[in-house]
Amino acid sequence: MSRVLISGASIAGPTLAYWLRRHGFDVTVVEKAGAVRGGGYPIDIRGTALEVVRRMGVLPALREAHIDTQRLTFLEPDGSTITTIKPDAIVRGVEGHDLEVPRGDLTSILYGAVRDDVEFLFGDSIGSLDDGPDGVDVTFQGGARRRFDLVVGADGLHSHTRSLVLGPEADYHRYLGHCFAGFTMPNVLGLSHEGVVWSAAGRGAALYAVGDGEQVHGFLTFDRAEAPYDAFRNPEAQRELVAAVFAGDGWEIPRMVAAMRSADDLFFDVVSQIRMPRWSTGRVALVGDAAYGPSFLTGQGSSLGLVGAYMLAGALAGHGDHEEAFAAYERDTRPYVEANQNLVDEGDRTLFPATEEALARRNEMLRGLTAMPAEPGRPEHSALILPDFEAAAPR
Repeated sequence: MSRVLISGASIAGPTLAYWLRRHGFDVTVVEKAGAVRGGGYPIDIRGTALEVVRRMGVLPALREAHIDTQRLTFLEPDGSTITTIKPDAIVRGVEGHDLEVPRGDLTSILYGAVRDDVEFLFGDSIGSLDDGPDGVDVTFQGGARRRFDLVVGADGLHSHTRSLVLGPEADYHRYLGHCFAGFTMPNVLGLSHEGVVWSAAGRGAALYAVGDGEQVHGFLTFDRAEAPYDAFRNPEAQRELVAAVFAGDGWEIPRMVAAMRSADDLFFDVVSQIRMPRWSTGRVALVGDAAYGPSFLTGQGSSLGLVGAYMLAGALAGHGDHEEAFAAYERDTRPYVEANQNLVDEGDRTLFPATEEALARRNEMLRGLTAMPAEPGRPEHSALILPDFEAAAPR
């Protein structure tokens, strides 16, 4: 039985753990947080990923957690309404089929599907790796040392595992030209199952109500030619940068900036992708955002993580040699990944246009969008048909 260590217990990590256990592997998951992370903004599950969660048996629970956002209202810079439409008309989703769930609900459901069969090490992380011909010697930050046959990094866009074995993030980071700040704030507008999107050229804001509670998710995003790397580890610098960009704007922007300044859950980052020429080296592989984060502009990050985990587990089950397995995983999954990453190359800036001209074109398009497209759903979302991997004999 092969022993596999997975770093990260968010989406791709528990999904990979589930399928590896189904194929007879001995799995350990290490997570630097003290428990499964709750909360977080809503995420989408579409296309091929829906079949992954169906095969895992968690689709009913996810449908129960489905947010079912009813409308998106787009606003002019002065706060007047451009139009109100169904969200699927913008993202080309399939109404009644695709899922939108709070991120914390998804991680909890995935964890619940595997927690009794997998060892979880919370409050710890990988400190160092020694990848040898017969195994990987891992030293954890907590001081423990253990050997595994394989290690998989499922630790997100800023993967520590990736940096340990394949070099610095800068080698693979594709900055897409804008930054964002996310936080929760009081629901002063009384929003319920809806989002409100405010746009000016090169910057935008959104308030998103998952239900009809007292809190909403606030987002402030803006264009910037160079990534503000100096602010990444300085929350105060992040707050000052965002406040300066939105100084003088109307509508609810002053209230949002004030909430951002005092938020204890502020999440600031650049909008970017991870593009790698290979997803593995030696006995270490990457999955999900760590290998191919597509950016939130595609709405496909969670779906790629779910599908990638399924494909990696199946490849490992079907090949006795890990190098052959990693090669098969990449060969069979990369076209799907790249098709979804390339969605941002189509120039679709519907939510937050960069120029006055683009903003005017978007608003004109929105005013004419009175119904769902005749053929909803993007072909990229379902560009991979899941193989039916047969469970391998215990190893």
